[in-house]
Amino acid sequence: MKDKYPYLLLVLANIIWGGNFVVGNIGKEFFPPFTFSLLRWVIAFLILTPFMFKGFMKNRYLFWKYKWIILLLSFTGVAGYNTLIYYSMHWTTSINAAVINSITPIFIAILSIFILSEKISSAQIIGICFSVTGVLFTLSRGSLDNLAAFTFNKGDLLVIIAVLFWALYSILVKKYAPVLPTYSTFYVTTFIGSIMLVPFSLTEIMDSSSVFIFNFESIGILLYVGFLAAIVAFLSWNTGVPLVGAAKAGIYLNLLPIFAAIFAPIFTDEVLMWYQIVGGMIVIVGVLISSQTKKSLLIVNRKKSGSSY
Repeated sequence: MKDKYPYLLLVLANIIWGGNFVVGNIGKEFFPPFTFSLLRWVIAFLILTPFMFKGFMKNRYLFWKYKWIILLLSFTGVAGYNTLIYYSMHWTTSINAAVINSITPIFIAILSIFILSEKISSAQIIGICFSVTGVLFTLSRGSLDNLAAFTFNKGDLLVIIAVLFWALYSILVKKYAPVLPTYSTFYVTTFIGSIMLVPFSLTEIMDSSSVFIFNFESIGILLYVGFLAAIVAFLSWNTGVPLVGAAKAGIYLNLLPIFAAIFAPIFTDEVLMWYQIVGGMIVIVGVLISSQTKKSLLIVNRKKSGSSY
């Protein structure tokens, strides 16, 4: 069971993010994108502070030594990725965004070769092919005609940038896991990322056309994205990536749109369709294939990723 827990963490992260895809799409009706993202990370920072501040003080000189990496992690993973996804929804459809997001593992695998010198196994290549096929099958509703009808616009380009941000973030998490403590690093990046979002949020606040709605539903949405999606999912992902490798972990991101398709009927009036079930099964097969690894390699990765709180 111990050898499987990193994979369970990656699955857990994508279960929560799958729900976040649906909840976040609803949240845009209550808050403008930058403010929505800022509120998310402020909530996460406040929840983490009682538990993480001591670790931050202990490692503050280490963080200063790697300040440029900390800034890059804050910019790509905290301030950048989700904000761009929220913002892109003003110009593109959720289907287009999800299809583009499904190429994240490919970007991670490519960056892993050049930045981490990781070798991509044949099982991972096959897994990528299966997973992407399953995602495309689901999002195209089992029809190639729907894929052929896709057009790229400003929103699609924003999603591509977001995907690049997340791929780079995952690579950096893996590369610096041996020297930067996982939890404290995440804590400090939530603070810095929030600061980065403040100027953009202030612009939205001063815009009279921006919509801000605070009620029980919107507060519930903020708690979901601020606690589950921003803390539990991120820490699960940041713990699992160094243990299994960035390229292999990237395959699991193909589970995100599948879980989103499962959760959509719970939060909306959508109905789970046959092509979502078939596509989900294909993705799961791809994930299982790509997860095949030697026990000794996993143990080595675990030892290398050891870090203090």
